[in-house]
Amino acid sequence: MAYTLRRKDLLYTDLTDKIIKAVFKVYNELGDDLLEKYYQKALALELKNLGLKFLEQVAVPLSYNEATIGRYFLDFIVENKVVLEIKKHNNFGNKNIEQLLSYLKVKKLKLGLLINFIKIGVRIKRIVNLR
Repeated sequence: MAYTLRRKDLLYTDLTDKIIKAVFKVYNELGDDLLEKYYQKALALELKNLGLKFLEQVAVPLSYNEATIGRYFLDFIVENKVVLEIKKHNNFGNKNIEQLLSYLKVKKLKLGLLINFIKIGVRIKRIVNLR
């Protein structure tokens, strides 16, 4: 008998399960030797195949005193709930976590997934915006 243990306190579990399924499908097909942009393109195709609504390469203005001082570019926003950020390093650094948390705060979203395609597989880190 197969069963899945699922934590009850995680945000958007059904949605993130679908996203993670798509991520692993992309990794299993493409392996670990590609540039980030190719994983992003393949992931967009998988998200579309799953019927998920998403925006890709979303430009988000950063403001100070009502003036735009810069822009962030988010890899994906899925179902207007989850920000996906794709990386291609061996480890997640504080810089990656802080970057995704900044994206969540600017977009006023609660959940982000850092997706890291590496030689030994895929690493995924959930980042929650508590504000």
